[in-house]
Amino acid sequence: MLRRLFYLRLVIAVAVVLVVMLQSSPALAASTDPYVVRYLHVTEPIDLDLNGQGETRSFSPQDLSSGKQLFETNCLSCHVGGATLPDPLVSLSLKKLKDANPPRDNINNLVAYFRQPMTYDGSEESYWCRQVPESWLSKEEVESLAAFILTAAQKAPGWGSENF
Repeated sequence: MLRRLFYLRLVIAVAVVLVVMLQSSPALAASTDPYVVRYLHVTEPIDLDLNGQGETRSFSPQDLSSGKQLFETNCLSCHVGGATLPDPLVSLSLKKLKDANPPRDNINNLVAYFRQPMTYDGSEESYWCRQVPESWLSKEEVESLAAFILTAAQKAPGWGSENF
């Protein structure tokens, strides 16, 4: 009798915990990529530099997850772990993005680069990186992609280095 009462209470306690967990954030758990949580440490919206002039824009964990998916689909073949396989001297590390001309360490400049790629120093056309027209990725999608890259450059261990 005591054993049954114990198991009944245990089952009720587990059920209550499960209900609370599922009600607290079912969509977040279902749509956030585990990499975004584990390596980028993003569980709530974060503000990223929009234009290098102090303006920011908020990106949710779901936005970063979408950006990661776009990166894996469109960029991973050349940019494994933020490295640049065709030209290893020009990676997606935060330092390299900041040192580019124009700098690519904010959302607008990185999106502008995606839309009209140029070389690292801005002096010649690049054939390494593909142009991303609006007919291919919408503004929202390309901004999510930029947000993922910038967040990875800021937070992911080894991103854009030889030690990824």
